[in-house]
Amino acid sequence: MNAPVPNVAASQTAQKPRVSADKGALWGTLRSLWPYLWPADRADLKLRIFWAVGLLIIAKLVTIVVPFTFKWATDALLPGGQAHDLKWEWLAAAPVVLTILYGVMRTLMALLTQMRDALFASVAMNAVRRLALETFEHMHRLSLRFHLERKTGGLTRVLERGRTGIETIVRMAMLTAVPTIVEFALILAVLVYEFDWRYAAVTTLMIVAYMWFTTVATNWRIGIRRSMNDSDTDANVKAVDSLLNFETVKYFGAERRETERYDKSMEKFERASVKAYTSLAFLNAGQAMIFTIGLTACMVMVVYGIREGRHTIGDFVLVNAMLIQLYQPLNFMGMVYREIKQGVTDIEQMFLILDQSPEIADKPGAKPLIVDKGAVKFEDVRFHYVPEREILKGISFEVPAGKTVAIVGPSGAGKSTVSRLLYRFYEPSSGRILIDGQNIADVTQTSLRAAIGMVPQDTVLFNDTIGYNIRYGRWDAAPEEITEAARLAQIDTFVRSLPDGYDTSVGERGLKLSGGEKQRVAIARTILKNPPILLLDEATSALDSFTEKEIQDALERISRGRTTLVIAHRLSTVINADEILVIDKGVIVERGRHDQLLAQGGVYAALWNRQREADEARQTLQRAREAEGESIRVTLS
Repeated sequence: MNAPVPNVAASQTAQKPRVSADKGALWGTLRSLWPYLWPADRADLKLRIFWAVGLLIIAKLVTIVVPFTFKWATDALLPGGQAHDLKWEWLAAAPVVLTILYGVMRTLMALLTQMRDALFASVAMNAVRRLALETFEHMHRLSLRFHLERKTGGLTRVLERGRTGIETIVRMAMLTAVPTIVEFALILAVLVYEFDWRYAAVTTLMIVAYMWFTTVATNWRIGIRRSMNDSDTDANVKAVDSLLNFETVKYFGAERRETERYDKSMEKFERASVKAYTSLAFLNAGQAMIFTIGLTACMVMVVYGIREGRHTIGDFVLVNAMLIQLYQPLNFMGMVYREIKQGVTDIEQMFLILDQSPEIADKPGAKPLIVDKGAVKFEDVRFHYVPEREILKGISFEVPAGKTVAIVGPSGAGKSTVSRLLYRFYEPSSGRILIDGQNIADVTQTSLRAAIGMVPQDTVLFNDTIGYNIRYGRWDAAPEEITEAARLAQIDTFVRSLPDGYDTSVGERGLKLSGGEKQRVAIARTILKNPPILLLDEATSALDSFTEKEIQDALERISRGRTTLVIAHRLSTVINADEILVIDKGVIVERGRHDQLLAQGGVYAALWNRQREADEARQTLQRAREAEGESIRVTLS
């Protein structure tokens, strides 16, 4: 029974050297993989490695015996004169026994090899699992900026190819490369013992030439392989991006455009793949030519030895069988090097991701946030995404415990940046953000985010059930707590009306639900989390007026008694806030309650009047459409 994988981030990362993405660091990569192959907490896997190596050594010894049984059977079949070369004379009269022995040895060799592979499978796949897990965890530790600059399809492709590359390296390099070299040495020793040094010299030259050619050709193919990987990733990114935006493609009738865009990437992949296959054919042809020259030279020497009476026909068969048998591990060594190099290429991007340091990291000795009242305070906070454009220019405000403060302003003013800074997705360029007097830069990120509940503008749900998405707010919640949270969010009745209830799938990004239903799921999720601080980031701006009113009522209920910061686009949703901050071009230009700000006749009043005029125009248009519809119905009747 496999033991659970421990927290890789907390254990193995501290114990092993960081994986290198250096293109020439093949041995460094293999050294970095060693802790995964020899895990300190898995004695059962270590025992499997011992057994696998033992079986492999026995299999190699049996492999050396197989050509001899072939030789003995051949000599035993010859009439009269060559049975004296057998070490055991009685076998001369039993060619059938020797033939059966040959079959038994070959069968035993295959069985031992398969048993070895079966034993080592758990070791290899455990290493794959651990490294994939570390990469996946590391991706989640990296900053929001990293993920905004990457494409999700590209990241998942890197992870997929990296897993395959890790498996290739682990299974081939760590188990078979060194034992295969031992097999080379055994075969050379047999050639010297049974024949003479010239056979071993020819074979050695053939091996050296074979490996040199394989190394040079494989290094040349690496660039081709990398180009193929890049085009494959690009095609995958475009496919994922297009399918995720399926509705948008349909809105604009852009199917042909998307197909042509995808085809251009696949055309590059096709060209790179043809080059890869052509270069592989060249590599295989060169390997076969070098080996055949060495094999032919050794067999010609045996022919001369037979003519001179120094060798038997069985020796001719022995050399042929020995070298043909050598071709398998030799070709395997070429494949090992080729696959390892290609595996390193495949996991190169994974290693680069592992080498990325999180932009936001807990300070050494950071303590958990202790929330007593939940007061939030920004002190002269400045922030920029790029140095050339400062987003926040020294804003200061406080959200008293249990009160609601709203932040409004024109688009691009920096409203949503405030929420990202509070969640510590980014660090301020200067200034401090305090919760109950504690600088959030000095506390652990986990404890900080556990204290804040977020209802975002664009609610993206997991492609799972409604129950799963609500339970995401607090994973250990009981079923009755989930239904109570849904009831408070005014979605329980709707969910119970569905055939599968809380087991209803919401689809990719929650697309099977309406905007209002998704928002209610997000509210229920936040209610279940039960945070002392609530952050509402334009939570109703994308909804119609009727749905907005219902969602707003639900939000006001869950805001009672909590410290609430509202990032608002629609001003009608914040008229009851204890204080409203108006941000424009990164600074707070006005602050006060709704009535006070209207009386000032400033930025807030202008925004309010503009939105009111837009709402009145929409209502007038709606009434006109309803009247037109009624007129048509009367005419038809």
